[in-house]
Amino acid sequence: MEECPVKTAGRMRKRVCTSRPLLERVCPDAAGIDCGSAEHYVAVPRDRDPEPVRCFSTFTEDLHRLADWLVACRIKTVAMEATGVYWIPIYEILEARGLVVFLVNARHVKNVPGRKSDVSDCEWLQELHSVGLLKGSFRPAAEIAALRSYVRHRETLVQSAATTVNRMQKALVEMNLHLRVVISDIAGVTGLRIIRDIVKGQTDPRELAKHRDPRCKASEDEIAAALTGHYRPEQLFVLSQNLDLFDAYQRQIEACDGRIEAHLAGLVQRAALPATPLPAARSRRRARANEPNPDVRALLHRLTGIDLSQIDGIGISHALSLVSEIGTDMSRWPSPDHFASWLSLAPDNRVSGGRLLSSRTPTSANRAAVVLRLAAVSAGKTETALGAFYRRLAFRIGKAKAITATARKLAILVYRSLKGDIVYQDPGAAAYDIRHRRSVLRRLRQRASALGFTLLNTQTGEILEAGVS
Repeated sequence: MEECPVKTAGRMRKRVCTSRPLLERVCPDAAGIDCGSAEHYVAVPRDRDPEPVRCFSTFTEDLHRLADWLVACRIKTVAMEATGVYWIPIYEILEARGLVVFLVNARHVKNVPGRKSDVSDCEWLQELHSVGLLKGSFRPAAEIAALRSYVRHRETLVQSAATTVNRMQKALVEMNLHLRVVISDIAGVTGLRIIRDIVKGQTDPRELAKHRDPRCKASEDEIAAALTGHYRPEQLFVLSQNLDLFDAYQRQIEACDGRIEAHLAGLVQRAALPATPLPAARSRRRARANEPNPDVRALLHRLTGIDLSQIDGIGISHALSLVSEIGTDMSRWPSPDHFASWLSLAPDNRVSGGRLLSSRTPTSANRAAVVLRLAAVSAGKTETALGAFYRRLAFRIGKAKAITATARKLAILVYRSLKGDIVYQDPGAAAYDIRHRRSVLRRLRQRASALGFTLLNTQTGEILEAGVS
């Protein structure tokens, strides 16, 4: 017991209060792990072991000894920082032992000044976790995490293939061969035919121009003029090497697509049958380069019960990336607003003294958010309600903010679709414009009524009164 002074009526008096810790231990069975490339430092409560902080190597046998020690100390939950990829093996081992593992954002657990070391880091994690001040990052189920690894690897292969195309383009330009000027994509049908013939030794522009595809807009004469240049041997060698790399990446992408389809087929076998059949494809356009096999769309429909590609702006590749990043269980987020906030697509309102200081969305490297932003750009070019929404905001507040706002709308549509709340149907750009016009008129009538004025429709002569839609 201790005496606590309380100020009342301009004088001090004393009252007796019960001494207790400032923060309650809501997780007494908590441990903290500071992950590293060679060693993991682990801290448990001081009453669980005479040596509450221990160091373990990152070898597999040592990780199992670490898990055995935590179980012996009656630990039920563990917090660790997301340090590179070093946390993944120990995360999987501890999860298999039945421990609840919290993967924590390093920015949320910054140490207090003067306490920066591996030992103090793990102790600080254990302390914060024991009082319930840490939130775990989202990590999908093991099957979805495996799918995510395949899809991310595929994206890396596509990016590497694009790099080889850029290098081929550079080699062509250095030989003054402006193939990119007359065809839209040098990695397309016409471009690859010409490049393969150049690598084989053909340098006659007229012969090379005969590889023109009938769908190509440029004529043979234009292509021949673009292919007249200086065929330097060193650049031909560079062109040949990068063409071989491009072909190798294409084979790797094809093999990766096969593994993705096989993994999805395995997931589909354990999923319930969808309530509705697969709808017709939203667009009948020719598949773009590097898009997954169209069969992936049917597999995703079986897995999720819906067809995400029916949402405007979201194609098969976007749907595959979203499912691999967020999974199919939307109960991990309490509401669509929580989902949008996790994606960093919601305003980060900073208020002080009742005044809004900033409402900018926080920066984030969330891959699902990147996919939704790309889908927002695509939707902005369509004659749909989402396209009309994007164009209205782009005119008013700029394209950057319009992309974020449209991506947030897409996020909410994806959340509600995967949860089974809605079946997306586009009302159309005209319907959106009509509804927006009604909303604007309603606000104008309210504003005019508050100021003592009335609105007059100059076309019909009708007086628009407040509260009348």
